[in-house]
Amino acid sequence: MANTKILIVDDDTNICELLRLYVEKEGYDVALAYDGGKALEAFEKEQPDLVLLDIMLPVLDGWQVCREIRKKASTPIIMLTAKGETFDKILGLELGADDYVVKPFEAKEVVARIKAVLRRAAPAETASDSKEVHFDKLSINMTNYELKVDGKQIDVPPKEMELIYHLASNPNRVYTRDQLLDEVWGFDYYGDSRTVDVHVKRLREKLEGVSDKWSLKTVWGVGYKFEVRE
Repeated sequence: MANTKILIVDDDTNICELLRLYVEKEGYDVALAYDGGKALEAFEKEQPDLVLLDIMLPVLDGWQVCREIRKKASTPIIMLTAKGETFDKILGLELGADDYVVKPFEAKEVVARIKAVLRRAAPAETASDSKEVHFDKLSINMTNYELKVDGKQIDVPPKEMELIYHLASNPNRVYTRDQLLDEVWGFDYYGDSRTVDVHVKRLREKLEGVSDKWSLKTVWGVGYKFEVRE
């Protein structure tokens, strides 16, 4: 993809150079940063299309960098972590990361994840037709990633937007957690259904009690649905 820039952030210069080789081979431009502070500087300067972000970084760790980026941009973020615990995955996703890769990894896998995440992000940015759904006191616009509640714009991470749009586009349809992982995240979370639970919990904090005509409902023993009442 011509002129698409990837910011790679890792304090291990060998990993950075390895990833740079593979990513540039695919035709992407690459910028590098070796600590969290430099990562934020590079993000401002380079305006990358995607960030590969290690968690264990000097100056500012990956969590903090992710938080700062999410305050101002919806740029896709793939977390690189040596830890495979559920806590790390959930925290990264909760902060607004789009994907994660656990070390040690194959560079080819990382490139495949980059392509997948960029592909998922592209329709919202390039679609000529408006992708919107509207309900009482609720407007979800995926063309520009805007969520409005009672006329006021609410800041939400991209994955929460994609989840509520997916559910609200199919009102009263029940989705299992695995279906949502497959259809919204689009890659294997190794059966970690708590990923969905975390995002639903966050959405409920923003949407609970807004209207009596719709709600984000738990279907016990099955999953979730966006319930619309007549």
